[in-house]
Amino acid sequence: MNLTLKVWRQSGPNARGSIETHEARDIPEEASFLEMLDIVNERIVEEGGEPIHFDHDCREGICGVCSLTINGVPHGKDRGVTTCQVHMRKFKDGDTIWIEPFRANPFPVIRDLIVDRGAFDRIVAAGGYVDVRTGAAVDANAIPIPKDDAENSFDAAACIGCGACVASCKNASAMLFVAAKVSHLGHLPQGQPERNKRVLAMVRQMDDEGFGNCTNQYECEAACPKEISVDHIARMNRDYAKAVVAEQFS
Repeated sequence: MNLTLKVWRQSGPNARGSIETHEARDIPEEASFLEMLDIVNERIVEEGGEPIHFDHDCREGICGVCSLTINGVPHGKDRGVTTCQVHMRKFKDGDTIWIEPFRANPFPVIRDLIVDRGAFDRIVAAGGYVDVRTGAAVDANAIPIPKDDAENSFDAAACIGCGACVASCKNASAMLFVAAKVSHLGHLPQGQPERNKRVLAMVRQMDDEGFGNCTNQYECEAACPKEISVDHIARMNRDYAKAVVAEQFS
């Protein structure tokens, strides 16, 4: 396959970026999207140029580090996949592909296609954990948990923090990410003692980071590689409202 790449290039956080054109020649159809970028980078280096900088780690759809916007869609047009799971057979010979980093003010560009998603880490650090004593590890069946709660918690815990929800939202809202982190502990017995404290701290940190508000258009669910439901956002909103009232009367 021979393709034309329109790639965002930016030498640093404070540099002015622009779109550059690169030719991707003789790309195998079985190659993944990241393998295609590897091939292009090898040729750029051979010609004495600066390779395209992009993030990657597991390349198995687990870590979410490979986050790219492909033809205007975070992770590409296919549902339920990360960028590293996109294969070149999805494109046609001669196609032009636009590749950009995730766009959001709280995700500043570090270089080329790499963004700083430290804002997510700070949100989790604000309350996405259990710090009360829960005792030693027990048998999985020792604490009865309703099936619906267990499944909802597992669904939320599948979030890999890639940021596609933010990049797909016109407001750069992080509500789906925060809701998933709040919800996966909120459905479990171990998460109940700090339930109010957790949702207040994480939502307020999200606002401090500069993420936008949710307007319920559900682009986040559509772009999420783990297909996490927006139902978690509704649940978090209810928890937050209750926590605010409890805080006022405490």
